[in-house]
Amino acid sequence: MSTARKCRLVVLISGRGSNLQAILDQAARGELPVDVAAVISNQPGVYGLERARQAGVPALELDHKNFSSRPEFEATLIELIDRQQPDLVILAGFMRVLTAGFTEHYRGRLLNIHPSLLPEFRGLHTHERAIAAGETEHGATIHFVTAELDGGPVIVQARVPVLPDDDPDRLAARVLEQEHRLYPQAIGWFAEGRLRLEGEQVWFDGKPLMKPLRLEDCASLS
Repeated sequence: MSTARKCRLVVLISGRGSNLQAILDQAARGELPVDVAAVISNQPGVYGLERARQAGVPALELDHKNFSSRPEFEATLIELIDRQQPDLVILAGFMRVLTAGFTEHYRGRLLNIHPSLLPEFRGLHTHERAIAAGETEHGATIHFVTAELDGGPVIVQARVPVLPDDDPDRLAARVLEQEHRLYPQAIGWFAEGRLRLEGEQVWFDGKPLMKPLRLEDCASLS
């Protein structure tokens, strides 16, 4: 994808949208070659929708509780997303398990951020679980989304130390600070055509990625 044409982005959220804000800020400063076409929430009235409105981005609500089944909700969500003609769809705190039908529809153009060093600590309560397990390192992961929960091919990770006096809130805040750097980085690579998925293999700069990239090494990759 040429950088002359901005990547059209749809962001799915369920809450306050702090990662969304990091993306909006970088896009507004011209540091991220994307056009955020819409922000869609399955939870009405969340603050992330207000962040979108303040940035002049369409803020759309699709309450999953109004649908009798997950496939029915997802069919309507797909219609809403596809109306925006996105190049990339990202999950930014979107708290819904997605079916294989949805993930296959967007295969290779659907990213997620997860607050752990996948494959460790899939699912919820990652910070509590990392502390309870005695981990000395924790972090966040960007991956392509597949039907396997938090199991799609990993692209890049950011690492933080787990300190002796950490509680889940302190650890979560340290991880979130890195998330705000991590997600725009991966989105930028996709927008610039440097990142793609072929089958189950991540390709970066024309080569298969044999292990996840590390955020701390990314300055040398720019």
